[in-house]
Amino acid sequence: MTKKTRIVVADDHSIVRMGLCTLLKYQPDMEVVGEAEDGEEALRKAVELKPDVVVTDLMMPKMDGAEATRAIREALPYVKVLILTTFGTSADVSRAVSNGASGAIMKDATNEELVNAIHAVVSGETVFSPEIEVYVREEPDVPKFTQRQLDILQSVTRGLTNSDIARQFGITIDGVKRHVMTIFKKLGAANRSEAVAIAMRRQLLKT
Repeated sequence: MTKKTRIVVADDHSIVRMGLCTLLKYQPDMEVVGEAEDGEEALRKAVELKPDVVVTDLMMPKMDGAEATRAIREALPYVKVLILTTFGTSADVSRAVSNGASGAIMKDATNEELVNAIHAVVSGETVFSPEIEVYVREEPDVPKFTQRQLDILQSVTRGLTNSDIARQFGITIDGVKRHVMTIFKKLGAANRSEAVAIAMRRQLLKT
């Protein structure tokens, strides 16, 4: 008898979760062993039930799909995580992949595409919907910043001038300018507004 793939389904919308479970229940080689309505519960169910795959929504309360992916993979490195999302170009998708997700597909994918994606990640492949793959492949790695650079970037987003920032951190205006130019270079930004937009998109700043 062929071993069935054990799956935990996580989505905060009960109707969506029910639909996913119903679909997977009728797959001869798959078995839904648990459900979760938020990221924290997804982690608990994964640790408790030790599935082969966690199929999880990206945007969930308490702990989002990207953070749940990190926690699940740290606790259970052998468990595959497949992300479902409505926002294919969200920075959270890239964060989930960086945190160990084996794939990400759009919620409007067909039933066949979802089933094939689960088969793929179980086989050790990575799988993305086309629009997500383009985004993930093109998005450059998050640059490394010193804490001082991040602090200055945060001040830039608040609209502070170089003089304001210099007074805030007790450094010279020339020192601020050097930090700002380094930040622009690391982000690939031409000016302050572009730097802020990139930093916000890539979730580099405190909110």
